[in-house]
Amino acid sequence: MLPKFSSNAFGIAEGTHLGRKIALVTVIILFTATVDLEARDGIREWVVLENCRLIMNPANDGDSFHASAGDKEYLFRLYLVDAPETDALTPARLIEQAKYFGITVPQAIEVGETAKAFTREKLSQPFTVFTHMTDAMGRSKMERFYAFVQTKDGDLGEQLIRNGLGRNYGFKAVPPGLRNSRLEVEKLQQFEDAARQEKIGGWGVNAGRLNANAQRPVSFSVFVAEKNAPARAFPHTFHRISAPPLLRPSAATVVSAQAKKSHAKETIELGRIDINTGTEKELRMIPGIGPVMAARIVAARPFRSADDLKKVNGIGEKKYAKIRPYFQ
Repeated sequence: MLPKFSSNAFGIAEGTHLGRKIALVTVIILFTATVDLEARDGIREWVVLENCRLIMNPANDGDSFHASAGDKEYLFRLYLVDAPETDALTPARLIEQAKYFGITVPQAIEVGETAKAFTREKLSQPFTVFTHMTDAMGRSKMERFYAFVQTKDGDLGEQLIRNGLGRNYGFKAVPPGLRNSRLEVEKLQQFEDAARQEKIGGWGVNAGRLNANAQRPVSFSVFVAEKNAPARAFPHTFHRISAPPLLRPSAATVVSAQAKKSHAKETIELGRIDINTGTEKELRMIPGIGPVMAARIVAARPFRSADDLKKVNGIGEKKYAKIRPYFQ
């Protein structure tokens, strides 16, 4: 007579000695696999690329971008952070992001563009990349790697989320200097909650606060600063690669450059800029136009005339009256 069987949580037959053995072996295998994955992540060496520079590329966005370290080019994708898409090439993902922020799909794209400009500004100076060279896939033919990115202001992902330009979502990894990802995930959630409460970035689109900055000062992680901590504080080892340092101009050169820049902004001629051909750099020379607004103007081209500036999101009557005289 055959023994009776019942099904447990693992879907494995019980009721016999053999069934119990199978269940036990299954649990051991699952546990071993989990430990193995964590162990592999824990012992893999961090590759630290220092003195990196942003490479301008049309495919760059808020959480993914091209960068150079020395003479090599890389494509990186941020861990733990997801900024809205800047186009409709992946509609399902874009709809999901819009739903997350409680906004429309066109608004989500606008948040994505703002996040892209934010990242471009933060990476305008040399930065440090921490990566395991883990494949982040993506649409590009170039291999993309997950990474933590440290700017002069701290962790880029944290800054995006704190300003409402990204969500606490995505591929996880233990940040360098920490023993698990939980602490960083919790910190990101606190930043996201604060941005939502202040209604800034994607959380403030409907309130006209897309470009509002975080109100309260926050402490952003600077993992690279922890490299001098006691060795026992690190669960990972580091392999550092430093790109050639930037040329350091003399103090006189710096003062001269700053003076020229200030002078240029003060003496920019009225009616000088063509609305359809002016560069972002030229647009940013106009009082009242920052990097985000300059990017919006470029994205809205072509214009029939500079009078169409009123159609650009964020340009109201007062701003229009202020900047219109600078265009042809």
